[in-house]
Amino acid sequence: MKPPVPPAKRSIPFLALGGVWENDDVEAAENVLRAALRPDGNFFPLPEEAAFQSALAKHEGSAAAVVVNSCGTALDLCMLALDLKPGDEVIVPGLTFVCTAGAAVARGARVVFADVDPVTLCLSPAAVEAKITARTKAVIPVHFAGLACDIAGFDTLAQRHGVKIIYDAAHAVGTRYRGQGIGGAGLASCYSFQSNKNMTCLGEGGAVTTNDLVLAEKVRGLKTFGYVYGAQLRVTQIGFNYRMTKPQCAVGLTQLAKIDRVIAQRLERFVQMHALLEGVEEIIRPAGIEAGHGCHLYVARLDTDRLKCTRGEFLAQLKERWSVACAHHYPAVWTWEAFAGVDYDNRDTPVTQRAAQQVVSLPLFPSTTAEDVGYIAHAIKETVAAVKK
Repeated sequence: MKPPVPPAKRSIPFLALGGVWENDDVEAAENVLRAALRPDGNFFPLPEEAAFQSALAKHEGSAAAVVVNSCGTALDLCMLALDLKPGDEVIVPGLTFVCTAGAAVARGARVVFADVDPVTLCLSPAAVEAKITARTKAVIPVHFAGLACDIAGFDTLAQRHGVKIIYDAAHAVGTRYRGQGIGGAGLASCYSFQSNKNMTCLGEGGAVTTNDLVLAEKVRGLKTFGYVYGAQLRVTQIGFNYRMTKPQCAVGLTQLAKIDRVIAQRLERFVQMHALLEGVEEIIRPAGIEAGHGCHLYVARLDTDRLKCTRGEFLAQLKERWSVACAHHYPAVWTWEAFAGVDYDNRDTPVTQRAAQQVVSLPLFPSTTAEDVGYIAHAIKETVAAVKK
C-alpha cells in the first residue's frame, strides 16, 4: 500500500479579522454616512444604539445592554460602579488578556490571581474560594476562548460570600451555558467587538450586559459624562466619553444578525480539527468543542513533557517548514512589564503557570476551508514527529 500523498504546501496566516464582513455591513455604515450629508444630518442622535442594545440583550439573555467603545471600557465602568476603595481585592485568572486584571488595578484594587481549571482553562471556583478574604470585593471570571465557565459555581460563591461576579465575556458573544445565553450571569458581563472577535463594530466596540437595571443605568450615565437624559438634562456623577459611534452601532446590528451563522461555521472547523488531532498524545485538545461553545479560539496545548521542547521552538518549526502561523493566548498576566511594580498575589497557580507555557491558538476562521484544516493538522503531526526525532 502506498503511503498517503502529503498535501501541497500552502500558507496559513493567523487572521486579524475573526468574523465575517459582508455587503450588508458596508451598506449599514454607508447609510449612516449618507444620512449625515443631509442638511439636518449629524452623528449624535443614536436610534441605532437603542436598537443594537435591545437586540444584544435579547440575544445574550440579559435584561439590559449598554454598548461602549471597547471591552476594556466595559470592565472599567463595572469597576467604577463597584466603587472600589484602597485595599479592596479583585480575584481574576492569570491566563487572560492583560485588561482583565488591568481594569481592577487601574481603579486602585489589589489583584489576586486564582488558578484555572486544568481541563477548561477557565477560572476555578474552588481556587477562587480559597483566596476570598474580607477584602474581596469582586471576581472576574473569563469565558476563556468562548467556553462558558462554571457559572453555577460562581453563583454559589456570590451567595456564600457576598462578592460581586463580573464576567469577562470578551471571547463569548453567542456562548451558551446549559442552553442559555450568558449575558445575564452574575452582576454583569463585559463583551468585546474588536476586529479579531467573532463579530466586530468597525474594528472596536464593547458592551455591558446585566439583569440589574440599577447597574445598567449607572453604567449608562458613566459612559456619557454622567448625563441623565430626561425632561431636564442632569449630570449626577463624574463620567467619561466611552460611547460607541452611530456607524458602529449600525454595523453592530448587521454583525449580530449573522453571529449564530459565524459561530456555526467556526464550530465546523473546530470539530474537524478536534477529530484530526485525536490520538496525537503530544497535543492536548481544548475542552467543550460542541454546541454552546462560542468558538472564538481553538486553544490547544503542547504536552511539553512528551515533546521535550518549548512552545517557541515548536511554533518556529511549524512556521518555517509549513507556513502555519499560530498565536499565543496568553502569557501569564503578571509576566508583562506593567506588573513589575504592581502589588498582586499569584501564589498557588501551578495550572496557570504551566498552561501559559503550552497554549497554542490554531488559525481557524470562517474562511478556513476543510482542506486548510487538514493541512494544519498534517503540519502539526509532522512537526510533532520531527521534534520527537
